[in-house]
Amino acid sequence: MKNIVVLGSTGSIGRQTLEVVEQHPDEYKIIALSANRNVDLLVEQAVKFKPQYVVLTSGENFSKLQTSLADYKTEVLQGSEGIKQIVTLPEVDVVVTAMVGFAGLLPTVEAIKAGKNIALANKETLVVAGEIIMDLARKHKVDILPVDSEHSAIFQCLIGEDEKAVDKIFLTASGGPFRGMKSAELKHITKEHALKHPNWKMGNKITIDSATLMNKGLEAIEAHWLFDLKPEQIDIVIHPQSIIHSMVQFVDGSIKAQMGLPDMRLPIQFALTYPGRLTNNFPRFDFSKITQLTFEQPDIETFKALDLALKAMKQGGNSPCVLNAANEVAVGAFLNDKIGFLQIPQVVEKVLNSINYIASPSLDDYIDCDQSTRVFTREIIEKKF
Repeated sequence: MKNIVVLGSTGSIGRQTLEVVEQHPDEYKIIALSANRNVDLLVEQAVKFKPQYVVLTSGENFSKLQTSLADYKTEVLQGSEGIKQIVTLPEVDVVVTAMVGFAGLLPTVEAIKAGKNIALANKETLVVAGEIIMDLARKHKVDILPVDSEHSAIFQCLIGEDEKAVDKIFLTASGGPFRGMKSAELKHITKEHALKHPNWKMGNKITIDSATLMNKGLEAIEAHWLFDLKPEQIDIVIHPQSIIHSMVQFVDGSIKAQMGLPDMRLPIQFALTYPGRLTNNFPRFDFSKITQLTFEQPDIETFKALDLALKAMKQGGNSPCVLNAANEVAVGAFLNDKIGFLQIPQVVEKVLNSINYIASPSLDDYIDCDQSTRVFTREIIEKKF
């Protein structure tokens, strides 16, 4: 039985992770759960899965959480110290990092240093500090098991292969809700439109990133570090059906593709069961219902966020950290009706051109860069940049 910590258990990936665990009660035990502020759902999860610990990262409603679990054996912790405590527990085997954004970086670092395998759903960890994270994982002999469907697909295609035989990878993207549209059609897009993803059910932030195609750029940066690839070995292809989750092309010209329904529980389960596989009752793909798979090139002139991310990957240093922080703030501003949809990449580009470049950042440099970038981004949004 594997003992599991789920960071961000009340988010989309966290909830689906618990669905996977529920399918296999003899294989997995939940040791600890964490959430940011969704106390009601965290209490519900704690009552159901009976973890030893729960952590609330925000101070809001902490007393409510304590009161709600007073009659249970679950210990209630708070903040970053609580997170550090649960990811370093000696009995923990796997930490599922499903926290959103930069917040997932330091908990992942602590878990790796404690020798815990990581089921990585927080792509920003590798976007911001990929070199540091992968070096730490090698040093502490820790597996980084990707939960993103695209990276899980690449990971599965590489099993049994010589990684030196990889020519390039193809990360597939659905194209989001605005595939085929031009800038003139996107001027008056609302958050309600942008939050209607055609294939996947995800949290608000990643759904907006999918609509701008920033998510695919972040995934390219993640793949760059996760699979030790050069930027020119990573291609993006639009695949509206979201059945092929990604592909690997080898030096002999052959291509492997990993396929399945767009269901995040599948890559989550594989990350937890690796190197084995377990049965489940999730829906199966039916070739009689989906008879066509199509592919297109991304429109980086319209969806400039993708172009910005690919350029940041090539530039390296702290550029991806700046990109990530500026994008998180800009997406938040869009969701709060402070800027328009097309202004998200405009804000990110202005910030990228303004923040000082650091070629070889330390972990402290990344933390400082993230904080200063967020402050600067909020300032230019308030000034209408």
